[in-house]
Amino acid sequence: MSQYLMTVDAGTGSGRAVLFDLQGKQVAISQEEWSHNSEEGVPNSMNFDWTTNWTLVCRCIKQVIKDVNASPADILAVTASSMREGIVLYDANGKELWAVANVDARAGKEVKHLKASFEGIEQEFYQRSGQTFALGALPRIMWLKNNHPDLYEKTAKISMISDWVLAKLSDVIATDPSNGGTTGIFDLEQRDWLPEMATKTGIKADIFPPVLEPGVVLGNVSANAATQCGLSEQTKVVMGGGDVQLGAAGLGLVSPGDVAILGGSFWQQVVNIDCKVKPPQNMEIRVNPHVVPGQSQAEGITFFSGLVMRWFRDAFCDMEKQEAQAQGVDAYTILERKAEKVPVGSHGIMPIFSDDMKYGKWYHAAPSFVNLSIDPEVCNRASMFRSLQENACIVSAINLEKIAKFSGVEFDTIIFAAGAAKGFLWPQILADVTGKTIKIPKVIEATALGGAMAAGVGAGVYTSLSDAASKLVEWDKTYQPNMDNHAKYQTIKENWQQVYQAQLKLVDEGLTTSMWSAPGL
Repeated sequence: MSQYLMTVDAGTGSGRAVLFDLQGKQVAISQEEWSHNSEEGVPNSMNFDWTTNWTLVCRCIKQVIKDVNASPADILAVTASSMREGIVLYDANGKELWAVANVDARAGKEVKHLKASFEGIEQEFYQRSGQTFALGALPRIMWLKNNHPDLYEKTAKISMISDWVLAKLSDVIATDPSNGGTTGIFDLEQRDWLPEMATKTGIKADIFPPVLEPGVVLGNVSANAATQCGLSEQTKVVMGGGDVQLGAAGLGLVSPGDVAILGGSFWQQVVNIDCKVKPPQNMEIRVNPHVVPGQSQAEGITFFSGLVMRWFRDAFCDMEKQEAQAQGVDAYTILERKAEKVPVGSHGIMPIFSDDMKYGKWYHAAPSFVNLSIDPEVCNRASMFRSLQENACIVSAINLEKIAKFSGVEFDTIIFAAGAAKGFLWPQILADVTGKTIKIPKVIEATALGGAMAAGVGAGVYTSLSDAASKLVEWDKTYQPNMDNHAKYQTIKENWQQVYQAQLKLVDEGLTTSMWSAPGL
């Protein structure tokens, strides 16, 4: 009889269930794309539809059980990961009241109010939590208080979206440091809530649930959840965490100084540091609690890299989709084959999407391509596709340089995982841009594996996440940098930064519209 561990991952662009055996081999995955709708009349809002999305999650769980022809009782434990920053509010009976996804930016007025009413408050909170108000929970809850006071008054608990999945499964509302820390109402060193932050800003201070470390058992799957999603009431429900931090554990990043880039809907560049290291004074980089006790992670974020690729594929690449279908491969494989023939620098094309991270004043230029040519041999889908790949790597390199500067961490190897690591060209470009060795794990769905590790700790299969990482993480490929290309990319990187600043000025002058801006700017 086979036994399994399951991760439910609530990502920015999709929900999925992933099943692993006890040796860390991924045996089944079911994934469905979802979207987050805005609230009518509320600019920059991004709601999380808990009713529709729970039904989707249940379908995914049922599908992976079916795919391996398993008995539900064969699944020893289930956990959840999710996009960070997204929050769910509940009433006293544990029923959902209000929920938003990660980059919901509706609370601009509230951010401005906080900064104007409490001088230096953002810097003060940042030094404790590693977070700014950009995606924090306090301004959003304040927005709810101002705009839906009836819902605010009913609010009795807050959780993150991964915690919501676990609450649906077990009827227990709790959070973990890695995801709860992204609310900004959290202490990096103590790994616990800071309710005094809420009190200071006039927000309820009694809505914060217990904090449990990843791997702690919340309970078993409830009878109601078992009926809805097909799991067994014998299956343990185990605390999970934020997608990036669990993904880091799934890559073996469990020691200080370990470095990774997770290439998903967003790209995250993460570096493990001691939890006592203070965030940088300039607030350019984010610092989060890691899933490993005693550690934090310095983090750079590249906005929408994976989502931009999906947009480019769907908007412009019908031909490549048809070729891929005919050959039985992914459309991205066809695009990489064509982009491989494009020279370094993509004929000078500069994508203007995500800026490098400026956490204290976070906004982006209008989405665009700059320096296009009207020569179809030079400017075409292949060269534009490659330029997007290069740009994601360039922004990642800049963010890693910022982290190294404040943390003092030196490194020569980067672990690369998630969707972008599936190809053959993007990892080589990343090696060339950064000048570092790139290692690709065999299980590139690192977040799901990190979740399976946590589930395994809860089930008693492993003694700790570090123990699980030492047993389960295996390597597939290694890419060495071409240092001639690296030198070329250094110049391209410097030029791109100057062009991006010029594009930001167009936003500042009201001539173009920012791709995304933090609330309150």
